[in-house]
Amino acid sequence: MGQLQALDYWAIAIYMGLMAGIGLFLGKFVKNIGDYFKGGNAIPWVSGAISNFMTKFSTFMFVAYAGIAYQHGFVALTLIWSTVLPALLGVAIFAKRWRRAGILTPMEFLETRFNGSVRQVFAWSGVFFKILDNMVRLYALGLFVKASTNMSLESAILVCGVIVALYTIAGGLWAVVVTDVVQFIILMVATLILVPLTINAAGGLANMKLAIPDHFDPFNGPKGMPLYLGVYYLMILVKYSGNWTFIQRFYSVRDERASQKQGLLTAVFFFCFPIIFLFPSIAARAIIPNLENPEMAYVSVCLKLLPEGIMGLMVAAMFAATMSVLSGEYNVTAGVLTRDIYQRLFNKNATDKETLWVGRMMTLLLGGLITVGALFVGGFGGAFEANKLFTGLFAIPMTLPLVLGIVLKRPQPWGALATVIGGMVIGLVLNTMPQVAWEVATFIEIVACIGIFLLSGVVTKPETAYRQRVETFFRRLSTPLTEAEKPKENPVFMRSMNRLYAVALVVTGGLFMVMSTPSISETSGRFAFGAGVICLILSGVLWYWTGPTFRRKPVDITDEETPTVTTLSKLEH
Repeated sequence: MGQLQALDYWAIAIYMGLMAGIGLFLGKFVKNIGDYFKGGNAIPWVSGAISNFMTKFSTFMFVAYAGIAYQHGFVALTLIWSTVLPALLGVAIFAKRWRRAGILTPMEFLETRFNGSVRQVFAWSGVFFKILDNMVRLYALGLFVKASTNMSLESAILVCGVIVALYTIAGGLWAVVVTDVVQFIILMVATLILVPLTINAAGGLANMKLAIPDHFDPFNGPKGMPLYLGVYYLMILVKYSGNWTFIQRFYSVRDERASQKQGLLTAVFFFCFPIIFLFPSIAARAIIPNLENPEMAYVSVCLKLLPEGIMGLMVAAMFAATMSVLSGEYNVTAGVLTRDIYQRLFNKNATDKETLWVGRMMTLLLGGLITVGALFVGGFGGAFEANKLFTGLFAIPMTLPLVLGIVLKRPQPWGALATVIGGMVIGLVLNTMPQVAWEVATFIEIVACIGIFLLSGVVTKPETAYRQRVETFFRRLSTPLTEAEKPKENPVFMRSMNRLYAVALVVTGGLFMVMSTPSISETSGRFAFGAGVICLILSGVLWYWTGPTFRRKPVDITDEETPTVTTLSKLEH
């Protein structure tokens, strides 16, 4: 397998600098803890949908799913489409409820819905699980980088961990969302360059269908069996619906309608874009038929087909995928540490300025713990064995009380606690029984956790005060937000954000054009150069569109107010 060249490293370095610069720039607009952890309830729904999509991506897409695509073909796409269901369910049920809940973190909801003890148990255990979960993600990214560079695994992990922590610490949720949008552009452009190259290298679609006919069957292989797919879809539905970053995006937009539109657009992204991302790995089976490690299919076909410079941009796109996930996770988990643990237990009267700095320090602490912990994931048997273990032990029992608790009134606090404890015990037992198939074990755990939670609403009667508090909370969830509860627009911040996107597009376009110059005589070089030109044109349009609008519009809101609806707001109305 080939490795990156000098020009590739320059591309990666410039990309890293761009991400860090965005975070540092946005830091000056973050005035309080609400801005830092939920963007002042004013994240534009288009930006939020892109961020939601990107924060569910990671190197797992280009390693784990790529391996399935290489071995069995389009069944990998069938598996990924499981992510569409929780987004649609969010539109139908959860989006309005989470936006109306008026919370700063998902754990805040647990105290309002249940009690303070539930909030603390879920906060502490949830932070622990998030650290473990993101250790695996960072480790997987390190493996990918190690396979394509001369860096050691340890160096790759440390460099990536520091960059993510840097821009997340500075800019909070706004930095997460804005960098997600920029990363989405880079990822899409780089992948779109690769797709026609792989089709051509494989001899065209007709030749691929002759060479690997089974790969075009969406139910091919053991993971295409009905039982496996059914349980997998159920697991993803539970896991995503209760995912902290998934929930955070729903309550970080202006109102319920924006929350629903964001969920719907997220579902569209989940359905459409995986086709583009997975196709090179499917084509790799026809291009490199005897690859020793299927999970290296994506990086192998990139190294084979992409010239120097363009390969660096593709690796930068891989960074984008996992860094989007990590930055979102760092922010929402730091929110729980700050709001649900520090402020709730240690300093209830902390000022906004103090909690903002505590939030940044918590982000730094998380970044350090996850980066160091990722160095030891290999001791669990590798990224995917570790992910399987952590999901079984923590993800399912910890997300079900969140998912069911916001739609069902009857289950009581002890049911939420029993679900966590009982689910972890069941998960631990099932994970030590190799004779029990994964799909059977997962189904048993999900059913058992649901049963425990629902049982608490049947066997005992709640106290009057608790019942009245829950009734009040559910009335709030069913009551539309008033205009006074929705944030106002800040034209000054809007202009700055528009210009920031324009500058980011200039840097991205220039990066593609410069890196494509040495290979301009090749098809890949011309594709990359054309992509760069398109980015520059879009940047010019955005800059021109923003300028006159803001010159005509009087500004009657000061910079000191909460940042609100920004960059893509014009496209969203």
